[in-house]
Amino acid sequence: MKVERECKILSKEWLNHDAVQMVLEVGDMVRTSFKNPGQFVHVKCGEGLLLRRPISVCTCEEHDGGDRLTLVFEVRGAGTEWLSERQVGDTLDVMGLLGNGFSIRPEGRYLLVGGGIGVPPMLGCAQYTGGRATAILGYRSKDRAILVDEFRENCAGVRLATDDGSMGYHGFVDALVRRELEEDRNYDAVLACGPKPMLRSVAKAAEAFGVPCQISMEERMGCGVGACLVCVCDMKDGTRKHACKDGPVFDSKEVDWDV
Repeated sequence: MKVERECKILSKEWLNHDAVQMVLEVGDMVRTSFKNPGQFVHVKCGEGLLLRRPISVCTCEEHDGGDRLTLVFEVRGAGTEWLSERQVGDTLDVMGLLGNGFSIRPEGRYLLVGGGIGVPPMLGCAQYTGGRATAILGYRSKDRAILVDEFRENCAGVRLATDDGSMGYHGFVDALVRRELEEDRNYDAVLACGPKPMLRSVAKAAEAFGVPCQISMEERMGCGVGACLVCVCDMKDGTRKHACKDGPVFDSKEVDWDV
């Protein structure tokens, strides 16, 4: 169900020179719209910008004084720049919760894989599964790393990788995924969010070890509710699905990675 609210900014913090964390008070949005971790909201960013900006939910919680959402986003254009300039006490026009998140059980055991701005929604998965998950997180460099301490507080184990080797493993996350699954295949699934090349590599690694894999697609969106064709994703069976309505999470075996 679509829920649109004027949401108050309760806190704001710059996590690095590009990434902002905001906590919003969102009325009964979580109670009425939450399905699973991995959903997103559509935020109106400025009067002169026609399209809303889709932002993955980092964490959410029901609250007697108004439900809470934590959003983490990077400044990448005019819309997110406008959003980054909002202050505590300001209100935002937010539509959500939207889409379908990860199909997971609170008692399950999962390998969480996040790359760059795909890291924040995996924290919600970690909290949802009560500390049983293991996280593999990838960043360009140490100074771009975000939420590492939060994952350590909410996971059984955390592995880090950076493109330049300034923190953790020197390389990409799929190498750590393969290393982890070589030692332990007893995961209910691999859950991943990040750039498409990363998702493709992680999906291949999970398939090689016979572990199910769900991936969250980062796509541009127009309407956020499946009425336009901006966020269509090509499937192996020849169909095209909307990331906003049918996803953003898909079984990795559904996706046509060769498009």
